[in-house]
Amino acid sequence: MHLPDPPRTRREALRLLGTAAVLAAPAVRHAAEAAPAPAASAVAAATPAQTEGPFYPRERPAERDADLLRVGPRAPARGTPAWVEGTVTDLDGRPLRGATVEIWQCDADGHYLQAGARSADADFQGYGEAVLGADGRYRFRTLRPVPYPGRAPHIHFKLRLGGRELLTTQLYVEGDPRNMGDVLWRRLGAAQRAALTRPFLPASDGLRADFPIVVAT
Repeated sequence: MHLPDPPRTRREALRLLGTAAVLAAPAVRHAAEAAPAPAASAVAAATPAQTEGPFYPRERPAERDADLLRVGPRAPARGTPAWVEGTVTDLDGRPLRGATVEIWQCDADGHYLQAGARSADADFQGYGEAVLGADGRYRFRTLRPVPYPGRAPHIHFKLRLGGRELLTTQLYVEGDPRNMGDVLWRRLGAAQRAALTRPFLPASDGLRADFPIVVAT
């Protein structure tokens, strides 16, 4: 068997090495393309917490279901009806079955339950609760929030599981011009604003806002 003569000069040796590298490059490239991409982290960002504020109802109203627009057989509350709904999951994306979601907000005139019964809309429940099922979903029938002095329109949320309070936060209305004048909203970073500011979109029976919540358990 005839063996090729060894390269006689350093230049010729480098030329032969370069040729071998070019021939091997496609194989290296194809191997890189075939390799699976690193798996993305399954851990989601937690929903930012915000202050409870001064109007959390320490004494729950007698009626506190998920429909805030009707109190007993009376007429529906004043204001623009809206569905506010979403899922509650942990950082790994698992639904938080059995947790309780609470919401509270002011009526169409900007008054909370604790602001005085004379000025509050007696037909607006003002506070509601929903217990999460196996899918982690909640749904409230309420009002598109309205502003009151110093605050942009918002809805307060509190999440409990057993005896633990997991999160207190607030939901804002995307595109509302009063957001920039709200001191709490302005303190949020861009990603935090995106998490807490959602569009209230037209639906067949009012408006609808989807507000997913992620909590550390």
